[in-house]
Amino acid sequence: MNRKYFDMTPKPLRTTPFSIFVDQAGYYPDSRKKAVIPFECDSFDVTDINGKVRFSGQPVSAGYDETSGDNVWLADFSGLREAGNYCVKAGGRTSAMFRIGGDVYDDVFSKTSKAFYYLRCGCGLDEHHAGVWYHGKCHTAPAKLWDDRSVTLDVTGGWHDAGDYGRYVTAGACAAAHLLYAFRLFPDVFEKQDLNIPEKGIPDILSEVRYELEWFLKMQNSEGGVYHKATTAMHAPFVMPEDDTAEMFVFPVSSMATADFAAVCALASGIYRAYNKELSEKLHKAAEKSVEWLDKHPQFIGFENPEGCNTGGYGERDDHSNRFWAYSEMYALTGDLKYHEKLVSALEADFPLTALGYGEVGGFGALAYILCKQGKDVNLLHKLKNMFRRCADELKKKAGKCGYGVAMESADYCWGSNMGLMTKAMIFAITDVLFGDHTCREYAERHLHCLLGENPLGISYITGVGEFRCNYPHLRPAFADGVEECIPGMVAGGPNGHRSDPFARTVIPEGTPPMKCYADDTASYSLNEITIYWNSPAVFVLAYLFKK
Repeated sequence: MNRKYFDMTPKPLRTTPFSIFVDQAGYYPDSRKKAVIPFECDSFDVTDINGKVRFSGQPVSAGYDETSGDNVWLADFSGLREAGNYCVKAGGRTSAMFRIGGDVYDDVFSKTSKAFYYLRCGCGLDEHHAGVWYHGKCHTAPAKLWDDRSVTLDVTGGWHDAGDYGRYVTAGACAAAHLLYAFRLFPDVFEKQDLNIPEKGIPDILSEVRYELEWFLKMQNSEGGVYHKATTAMHAPFVMPEDDTAEMFVFPVSSMATADFAAVCALASGIYRAYNKELSEKLHKAAEKSVEWLDKHPQFIGFENPEGCNTGGYGERDDHSNRFWAYSEMYALTGDLKYHEKLVSALEADFPLTALGYGEVGGFGALAYILCKQGKDVNLLHKLKNMFRRCADELKKKAGKCGYGVAMESADYCWGSNMGLMTKAMIFAITDVLFGDHTCREYAERHLHCLLGENPLGISYITGVGEFRCNYPHLRPAFADGVEECIPGMVAGGPNGHRSDPFARTVIPEGTPPMKCYADDTASYSLNEITIYWNSPAVFVLAYLFKK
């Protein structure tokens, strides 16, 4: 039975039944393995599924951890390498079950990659590909321009962005870029991946990203500008996608959306050239057209919701990093020196060159330049590469101060903190790729461990993964489908010390350490929403760490 109402009544917080925290997906045999014990004890055991002790040791104090409010002891069982199912026990308490093996991340990698399919808009999901989470066609009616209701457009397709049914170009470009760079850097892990999606013939992740790219192309106007978003005027009630029948609108062009569109189309054009020449050329021409629009409109054209609209805004303060990314990708694709001049000129503005989120995209532009096969300015190349190395070094220092081993300070626990957790892991992965700094791998693994249960709430923040996992995200179809088990592979936003919604402020006391400011409840959009660009960095990190 579908649930057609949304109950905002505060409910008791779900709490973990475990007192010792581990990565609930597991650990590779040759990886550093540490359980986090938030209480003092003299010894610990690792037991197998039959209760037999397979490893014993003494925990080491890591001191007081400010972000969690815990006094932390670490139980290092790296010496246990034999494949199997285990749990850690100490002081009469236990951890969740976990596995050691060469394939421990196969399932989570598949689920986080498949998550985008479940968020497809403009089509139905059939039972063969979607299982019990199938649904009918949605959002297929023509949309109207917000500023001129006499104009109708076909903007069907793409991915629902988050817990709502809106689609946003800048957010989608960020997610697509994470996935495309994951494929570019680690293609082998995607070549044989089977996500059970309808399309065949090219790697599944590229088929999935193509679904978003084809929607992007519909969002470009005749002059090359790109509309900022396609949404209804108000967020839909908590109904299934096909039951959201409110009128769809296309909102005005922004320079951020246009630049991000140009960048991701240029990036994709180079990647799809080997698989679909026609699509590659179409993406190239679209990117070129949008860059021409940017040249004709050098001023910042931002976006704010007009009166009468309350869907996501995705506003930004400027478009400096967006333009840099666009010019860098166009230079990487074409080798045309005019784009080199423009990207160098764009660098005169001050913006972070390792940022990999939707609001600041300088890291994507830096990667485009570093990895391009065209001629490069040696000094600029070294500058951009060393920005990643310096960032990784700083993150290592921060991780060393955290009892849970992650480079997250109190201020980092804000809305969507798990994106920050995963983009920091991306920095470690990129630094390893660029410099062969293999010490970065352990740091990246630590951040993934935290996402998957090695955290002070003992919860896996990915639906469908782990013995104690989030299951009630702020996600309309997951609420309305009447299926108790959540759509798998969705990354929850995570702890938010600001408790930025009424439900969060009701159930989480003021003064709670930021790493513990989380509730697995649909009502809490600031703690438990999902978005495509929180899933995508997790896919990147898993691709980097993936091995058989």
